[in-house]
Amino acid sequence: MRLLHNAGLALAAAVLLPATAALAQPTAPDSDMAAVFAAQNRIPDTPGSGPYPALMEVDPALPDHVVYRPADLSALGAGKLGLFVWGNGGCADDGASSRLHLSEIASHGYLVIAPGKWRNGPNAKEPPAPPRAPATGGGLPTPPTSAADLKEALDWALADERYAAMIDPEAVAIGGFSCGGLQALELAGDPRLRTVVVQNSGIFNTSGQSIGGMQVTKDLLKALHTPVLYVLGGPSDIAYVNGMDDFARIDHVPAAVANLPVGHGGTYFEPNGGKAARIVVDWLEWQLRGDAEAAKGFVGPDCRWCSDPEVTLERKNLPDG
Repeated sequence: MRLLHNAGLALAAAVLLPATAALAQPTAPDSDMAAVFAAQNRIPDTPGSGPYPALMEVDPALPDHVVYRPADLSALGAGKLGLFVWGNGGCADDGASSRLHLSEIASHGYLVIAPGKWRNGPNAKEPPAPPRAPATGGGLPTPPTSAADLKEALDWALADERYAAMIDPEAVAIGGFSCGGLQALELAGDPRLRTVVVQNSGIFNTSGQSIGGMQVTKDLLKALHTPVLYVLGGPSDIAYVNGMDDFARIDHVPAAVANLPVGHGGTYFEPNGGKAARIVVDWLEWQLRGDAEAAKGFVGPDCRWCSDPEVTLERKNLPDG
């Protein structure tokens, strides 16, 4: 499976990086990319390791998104769903592009929604998206999804006849991978949110860096009104400098940044989303549900992720942090 972790970096180069010159790096040959996609598409959809095995579906009421949820909603009993809205790597039109990671989160009692069609995996409903056409007059193409698509998912879930009464309105979060992390930050000021998760991403440090159709500056950080977690891939992550600069600038809300030595590809296609997914689940369970065991991942000098030799954790404005 480590092979597929390494392949995740190539996936970012092929799918995510063409969206922005700021994140450019050498890409693998086309034949290598084809092997990466083929390998990832062979990985079965998994239910996650949490207490509520998850499924993926496309809800007819929200056809341009992929929904992840506990397969048996009745198993929640009197409990409530958390809500986690996700922005895809590359802002891609593929709501299944982080499916192992998102299924893991859903299996802990969350309704998770990502924009785009179901284009990844052996149960994909749509073919891969065609290559993006260059922007008219040159420049970078506009990503196929936007922050408005994440807001649509948030609005829908909190008003839907099936889910609204099942969701705890105090357990609502947003997150995203790379370009999708910027989408999440665009919505960070939404008063319905209780935390934000930014993975392998960060706002560009200079005005010369941009993504077509997106106006993203460091001023967005001022809109944060909740605790925020960054999960980065260490110095080899092309988003590392931007993400660490974001963290350094945030001084008005609780914040943490966890670095794993995995590069920009993260651990999205490792079993159950790998270690990054476990870190995110701990954060969500602590921030949204007040789970004391999950809090031990981040609180105190001997916290769980402080003690993990593969994780470098920095904190500010956290209890005992």
